[in-house]
Amino acid sequence: MGVVIIDGSTVRAFVTDEEQFKKSVDERFAALDLNNDGVLSRSELRKAFESLRLIETHFGVDVATPPEELTKLYNSIFDKFDCDSSGTVDLEEFRSEMKKILLAIADGLGSSPIQMVLEDDDQSFLKKAAELEAAKLHPTS
Repeated sequence: MGVVIIDGSTVRAFVTDEEQFKKSVDERFAALDLNNDGVLSRSELRKAFESLRLIETHFGVDVATPPEELTKLYNSIFDKFDCDSSGTVDLEEFRSEMKKILLAIADGLGSSPIQMVLEDDDQSFLKKAAELEAAKLHPTS
């Protein structure tokens, strides 16, 4: 477990580093593509967001959200990712939406630093952003 401090510039630098961003997003996409068909189905993307438990908790406390409301929310998220309305999310759509989400996070953070506690096996994009910044500050020989 570790603690990192990031702000909007950390996240923005990660997104603008095309090589690192593409590698991280592509790895996440591959992990989410459970049947390896090259696209994300509605259920594959929903499983990913369910695992984050962003909707079912409020500041870490479980909240009771009716199943039909959760379905509506997850469908809305999927529709946002499915830019061409094909019924699936391809890699380019996933990259594009993740970029928008992370840049929105960067804008929201601005120059206000936040402290994050991360598990060692955490593979979040924010952890990758912090690692990229740390590598630039302390390059290995």
